[in-house]
Amino acid sequence: MSRFPFHTLMVQGTTSDAGKSTVVAALCRLLKNEGISVAPFKPQNMALNSAVTADGGEIGRAQALQAIAAGVAPHTDMNPVLLKPSSNIGAQVVIHGKVRAEMNARDYHQYKTVAMGAVLESYGRLRQQYQAIVVEGAGSPAEINLRDRDIANMGFAEAVDCPVILVADIDRGGVFAHIVGTLSCLSQSERDRTIGFVINRFRGDISLLEPGLEWLEQQTGKPVLAVLPYLQGLFLDAEDAVQAVQASRGAFKVVVPSLPRMSNHTDFDALRVHPDVDLRFVRQNEAKPACDLLIIPGSKNTRGDLAYLLDQGWREYIDKHLRYGGKVIGICGGFQMLGREVSDPHGVEGASGATTGLGLLDLSTILTTEKRLAQVTGRCAFADAEVAGYEIHMGVSSGAALATPAFRIEGRDEGARSGDDQILGSYLHGMFDHPQACAALLRWAGLDSGTTVDTAQLREASLERIAEAARPLYDALCAIK
Repeated sequence: MSRFPFHTLMVQGTTSDAGKSTVVAALCRLLKNEGISVAPFKPQNMALNSAVTADGGEIGRAQALQAIAAGVAPHTDMNPVLLKPSSNIGAQVVIHGKVRAEMNARDYHQYKTVAMGAVLESYGRLRQQYQAIVVEGAGSPAEINLRDRDIANMGFAEAVDCPVILVADIDRGGVFAHIVGTLSCLSQSERDRTIGFVINRFRGDISLLEPGLEWLEQQTGKPVLAVLPYLQGLFLDAEDAVQAVQASRGAFKVVVPSLPRMSNHTDFDALRVHPDVDLRFVRQNEAKPACDLLIIPGSKNTRGDLAYLLDQGWREYIDKHLRYGGKVIGICGGFQMLGREVSDPHGVEGASGATTGLGLLDLSTILTTEKRLAQVTGRCAFADAEVAGYEIHMGVSSGAALATPAFRIEGRDEGARSGDDQILGSYLHGMFDHPQACAALLRWAGLDSGTTVDTAQLREASLERIAEAARPLYDALCAIK
């Protein structure tokens, strides 16, 4: 008999990056460890880091991680609405894992009533399949301007009548103001369904915090369910926060331009933790350090990010890098940029038109309205090594460079390499995640290291760490009648 008293519990936060995703993942792992079938759920997510599901769709990266924590296969029902920003006011709208439309913020706000139907449909299916559902909110429920038609936070909680816990990050300061201020922005029914608080990322002497906890409970009439510690060195997939990526400081230098619309920066997580690699993201107007390997990442706006690269002087940097024998990898949108031209006749990622590419590979790309979504496995074309990953792109590339592939994927050639073997391009996200492929790619780039990194093992160890840290929260929830 399960001790857990909720079929559905929603985790909301006082701010973005308060720790909602991690708390949901921890609760999913704790429920799984107790033999309870559990699914994560996020009604609406806005992220450029997505994952491909077994049913051939895409969802937010955090929900895929939470599914791993729950011991179940990621499914599009776990994140029925995904928004992938292509500009400051527009985004690609993905419903049930498939692209529905490109919308500006105002049009999407009107569309939310339709999106809510998709949300409730997915939730209904999960409710029938699992004993427990742990729901993650988005941003903060206190955004007054977004309360109308809300499907991401209290709008969903009210629709399905589920309890809510509120997470606040004490490490960034102002935790008591965040909690009290958030409650003051809620309606009475929304405050009533908030059953308690979680203070996240605490470090220090807990006795010094206790007077504040007592004051908070007196002010709000609600309990602090748990104070969770600040955990260093976690290996967990992030959705967008590139600033959270901490690099090793090995001798082999890898540089990645931090593009304005960079997508799937989790491609570099295996390099981030490799002890022989120094991985650096270079932001706008920052100095560009010399490196052994330059990687141009994926992009949600390939032509726009290509223009950014040129404006920031990366073409000159790349030319010098290649003259000195350096290696270059382009992933997905970065692969497309390496070619002669990127054409967008249908306005898939913005205004229709064509942009001259870097011209480093003899190929051209046409962006299409159909998105390819697939989990794939295969072998490296340049080494005897397995590779696995996923494809998630809207574009078809053609040209002579494809005759020298980067990988052999499920019976077909994939990607391209230059004649001098200094440049490699591929649509394959996650190419560094398989230990064999990571070692082979680094050898190709010039690092013959005896060290391998198993990202799946690191992720699993981190999930167990956060679950153990969150056990006081789980016990407090189980004590609620």
